[in-house]
Amino acid sequence: MGTVAAHGLRKSFGKVQALDGVTLDVPDGSFFVVLGPSGAGKTTTLRAIAGLEKLDAGSVRLDGRDATGDSPAARDLAMVFQSYALYPRHTVYENIASPLRARRSSASEIASAVERMSNLLHIERLLQRRPAQLSGGEMQRVALARALVRRPRAFLMDEPLTNLDLKLRVEMRTELTRIHRSLGATFVYVTNDQVEALSMADQVAILKEGKVQQVGTPTEVYERPANQWVAGFVGSPPISLLACRAEGDRLVGAGGWTLPRPRWTTAEDGRALLLGLRAEDLSVEQRGDASLSGELYGLEPLGDRTVVDVRVGTEILKVKARPTVTGTPGEQLHVSVDLGRAHLFDAGTGLSLSEAGR
Repeated sequence: MGTVAAHGLRKSFGKVQALDGVTLDVPDGSFFVVLGPSGAGKTTTLRAIAGLEKLDAGSVRLDGRDATGDSPAARDLAMVFQSYALYPRHTVYENIASPLRARRSSASEIASAVERMSNLLHIERLLQRRPAQLSGGEMQRVALARALVRRPRAFLMDEPLTNLDLKLRVEMRTELTRIHRSLGATFVYVTNDQVEALSMADQVAILKEGKVQQVGTPTEVYERPANQWVAGFVGSPPISLLACRAEGDRLVGAGGWTLPRPRWTTAEDGRALLLGLRAEDLSVEQRGDASLSGELYGLEPLGDRTVVDVRVGTEILKVKARPTVTGTPGEQLHVSVDLGRAHLFDAGTGLSLSEAGR
């Protein structure tokens, strides 16, 4: 088994509250990603689970057993860090074998395990090289092999792809998901990269300032964000947020625009709201039943698509369009809105109002 449960974790560093009641339940065999910006408490959470940080309050349970007071070694968790932390004078073989040698495994067991891991990570040809002879991607694979070789209860990964260039990061995302499927092990993976989180995770926990904002599948946190902050943090380009209020059967914007009030909303008349619209749910190429008038603010050609920035009142809407779309700043545009996929948030609390009526 490899279940990991953290309940009510609290940790402060002086006046900084790094963790403020963090609770996570990681199922056995899952790829669980902790996502958040810098300073959210992601690494502190991982270190607390590993036993490397003494908690002010809260508990850690591993396979159902309270491990809060256990040493890092007794928890039987393997960590993969941002820095590769390889032994520079040892060969790749010796680096991978080092955890097993520390456990006094036999030479035949070590040879078998190193062969298995090197095959899994496609680094068989590198076994006699030293770290200085490896590329960044190769060093990361060696660091992963060293962590994976001893089959711990779970793997804790602290932004392991951060130091790689974009091409290698894309390759390693694919490799990590393949490795996870092959091993069926529990991965707890920390990142500030939403693409990594959405593309690799079974479940995502989103942290902000030491507090869990939402836990769910990648689809759930993207399609049904719990609050305005999650909606703005997850998604590229970021969600557009328009201040408005409900009046009868209409939504009325601060800039004077109006849209039909979605049937699923239960917001009372006059309530201050934020209407959230994702770029893929808007169109400047088709005219729909619900539309906003604005002017072209700018174009962002991205090769396979163009992001069109449209000024509506004082707000800027980001709209995904075909790469062939052109225009002149200042020209008038109509933005078609798919209200069935829109989001509404309370302007005061930021909490989602979209779920109740859908």
